[in-house]
Amino acid sequence: MKQQFADAGIRIQAYNLSFNESFTDDEIDRGFEMAKALGAEFITASATLKSAQRVAPFADTHKYRVAMHNHANVKDPNEFATPESFAAALAMSKYFVINLDIGHFTAANYDAVAYLQQHHDTIVSLHLKDRKRDQGANLPWGEGDTPIKPVLQLLKTKQYDIPANIEYEYKGEDTVAEVKRCFEYAKAASA
Repeated sequence: MKQQFADAGIRIQAYNLSFNESFTDDEIDRGFEMAKALGAEFITASATLKSAQRVAPFADTHKYRVAMHNHANVKDPNEFATPESFAAALAMSKYFVINLDIGHFTAANYDAVAYLQQHHDTIVSLHLKDRKRDQGANLPWGEGDTPIKPVLQLLKTKQYDIPANIEYEYKGEDTVAEVKRCFEYAKAASA
């Protein structure tokens, strides 16, 4: 399957598989096999600390990176939402890395720019969205508190090789038009 995508000029950066505590060992193992068959560079996972503990030995066996994706629920100690939860995951496996969602990180009242500067070597992917601080809503880009432009400028200035992906989550009129709007915002912010 990997070759079919390559022949079509398609590069698969990541395979999303959000492991949870109900996954069997066979399901976890199969997830790694699917990601490799697609030629994905890594797996992204909206997981929990408990499920990450189960996934760690599989990441080690397969020698395959899993990028933990954060959310903003800082009240649940099992969620990836804080710098400490990322640190706990990174300690579980040398194949665990970070898929930093800067919108959720901002909503959880953390500084995405500072975190990116300090941990860029463990971040393999960024999700871009705009949210208000203090668990605020997803908003059209430029209306929230997320430092989208400073993050994109940091990637450019420091030449961090970290893909930044649009994650469209706010309520808009036309999805295609809104994603185009996000893309234009990102392009201008990166200039």
